[in-house]
Amino acid sequence: MPTNSYIYTAKVMHHRITPKKHAFWYNVYMFYIDLDEIDALAKELRWFSRNRFNLFSFRDREHLQLPKDHPDQTKNTRQHIEDYLKEQGVDGSNLKIKLLTNLNVLGYNFNPVSFYYCFDAHENPVCCIAEISNTYREMKLFFFGKAELEGDTFKKITTKYFYVSPFIDHDDSFDFSLKVPTQKLDIKIDDIDKSGKKFFYTTLKGDRRLITNGSLLKSFFSIPLIPLQIMGMIHWQALKLWLKKLSFHPKAENPELQRNVYKPYKP
Repeated sequence: MPTNSYIYTAKVMHHRITPKKHAFWYNVYMFYIDLDEIDALAKELRWFSRNRFNLFSFRDREHLQLPKDHPDQTKNTRQHIEDYLKEQGVDGSNLKIKLLTNLNVLGYNFNPVSFYYCFDAHENPVCCIAEISNTYREMKLFFFGKAELEGDTFKKITTKYFYVSPFIDHDDSFDFSLKVPTQKLDIKIDDIDKSGKKFFYTTLKGDRRLITNGSLLKSFFSIPLIPLQIMGMIHWQALKLWLKKLSFHPKAENPELQRNVYKPYKP
């Protein structure tokens, strides 16, 4: 059985402090998968598959990939990540790459954010990639190199230039604090407005357990159809913010502030 892949049972917290207070939390589980173990996991586990229907499945097309009209559609997620790392000046061919993500559940998935943690042969963290998606299935990558690594945590403040929420400007900034997952999961992504004030806090904290047939079933029945619940939660909280009369920014507003977006939405 592969030994570098896990499930985290976790809790997500969101807390907005301005212009009106709004806070909530919810339980989730996420998978931390060694990209080199995906096929072995699919072979060993009854409830897990790659690129085909199952209770849980990993689908390469749900992550970084070439546009559908590109002539080369043969690469898997690891190969695409290696290509992206090369663009950042990192040779990923010999790195161990672990992906923290949501899996496809009974044919459906939605990943607000996934994280690729990359390690050298001695298990030292080398770099990290945050893969953020919005409800239009658009995607943007944020890269963290050794310059952003402080101890065991990748830290970076950067302008989004991406539509994530109609209640947050495209050109506000993310404040990332991405601790390398161990027995505990501890991730923070906060939002900073253009005046430099932090106004939105997000945390993801959890505990690790091995991926087994039993833990897959336990996870599924603890929160059935979790991707649908996450999508529903996003829209429910958006409705609450709208009722609180927060400023609303349509997606089509300021298209020039959408930069370096993968899988751009085409109405």
